[in-house]
Parts: sequence; structure tokens; C-alpha cells
Amino acid sequence: MTIFLEERRKDILTWILDHGRVSVSELSEHYGVSEVTIRADLQALENQELILRTHGGAIPNQPELSDIALNKRIEKEVEEKSRIGEAAALKISNGETIFLDSSTTTLAIARKLTDFADLTVITNSLAVTQELMASNGISILLIGGLVLRDDASTYGWPGMDILQNMSIQKGFFGAHGIDIDHGLTDLSPAVAEVKKGVLTKCQEVIAVLDATKWGKIGLASFASLNDIKTIITGQAAPAHLLKQVSNKGIQIFLV
Repeated sequence: MTIFLEERRKDILTWILDHGRVSVSELSEHYGVSEVTIRADLQALENQELILRTHGGAIPNQPELSDIALNKRIEKEVEEKSRIGEAAALKISNGETIFLDSSTTTLAIARKLTDFADLTVITNSLAVTQELMASNGISILLIGGLVLRDDASTYGWPGMDILQNMSIQKGFFGAHGIDIDHGLTDLSPAVAEVKKGVLTKCQEVIAVLDATKWGKIGLASFASLNDIKTIITGQAAPAHLLKQVSNKGIQIFLV
């Protein structure tokens, strides 16, 4: 089977998630590559904290995978995300149209928008929609599509079609990780595809990331560093990575 490296690694990760355990030998036979190549693939996935290598194979990194579920993610870095949400809200003005993705950090932004009197929020997040329902001054456009239950979000082409003729002043995007080479990434290819599509409609892209996200790489990339104008992040973000990103002309706000 001929398959490109990145595609093979995504496929291997899916196999591990689906089956719970996999051996080097069966992967080698399936993909028609050497066991040395497969071990390199597994090492790369382990370096991204997506799997755990075992003797002769690999298993899912269960603590990392639990991060996919919304109710688990909400419990993490609560105070820091609240500060990020407050700082992000200060960048929003009445009369604007903004996008909030389905991350828990953008949910923290939504909780700071209750006093706005004339704001349009586009989102694929059921949680963000619920949070803003009581705010009469906010118009909500929920992007339709299939529902990801763990993520409490929607994805797929039906929702993206509605955005074809829209212009969004500011898009706020959370991520599983940020990396110099891979940009913003997500664990879910479906979620990443939605973010990638919306990002092209945003005049200004603002990444909202708690400090734990720096240096992490998820399965699917949805934005390069060149796409990002501003990053709002926590004080504990690694200084050397902050400097590298800042050198690319991206504004960084530490909260």
C-alpha cells in the first residue's frame, strides 16, 4: 500500500483509537513498510502525546484523549481561561460580527459578552449558543451540520455553505496546540475542517490559548502562524516559544 507519511500516521492513530492496541508487526505488514519506519511513526505520535508506545506496539494515550470531551475540558485551567475570555471580550465592539469556535476558551469569552447590546455571534458550538441565549442584545447564528456529541459542536458542509457570502470581523479560535511549524492544530479532523473554513472568512484571526497548549501538536492543522494576527494566552506560556512567534509579527497578550 503506497501512502504518504502524514496520511499514514493519521491512519495509524485512527487504527489505535479504534482498536485500543496495535503491534508494530501488523502495521508493518498492513502498510508495506519496514518495522523501523513504523517505530518512527509511533515515536512521532507519542511525541505529540497522542499515543503511548508499548513493547512491540502502542496504545491510546487515554488521559490525552479524554481532553476531547467538552465536560472534561471545561474543568481544566478554569481561572486562566476566564482571564483570557475577559481580555478577548475587550477586543470586541458593538456592531461587529464575530466567530467563536467550540473550544472551552471561547466558551469563556461567551460568558463575558452578556453586556453587549448589538453583536452578532457566529458559532458551531452548542455550549456557546446556550450561554448566549439569554442575551437579548446578541444575535446568534449557529452553523448547522452533523453533531459531535463529545465536543457539543456541529460540523460538515451544510453549515459551511451559509458562510459563503459572509464577512466576519474577528474570529476567535482555541486549539489543542500551537507549534512553530504546524501552527494551530486540533485532535479532531472534523473540528479542524470547520475552523479552517471559517478562518478564511475572518478579517482578523485571534488565537485564545491557555499556557498548556504551547508546543503541542494535534492530529489536524487548521491555521498557519501567518494566518494569526493576535494571540491571547496565559502568563506561564514558554518564553522561548513566545519569542519565536512574536518574531513572526504576531501580537501576544499575556494574562
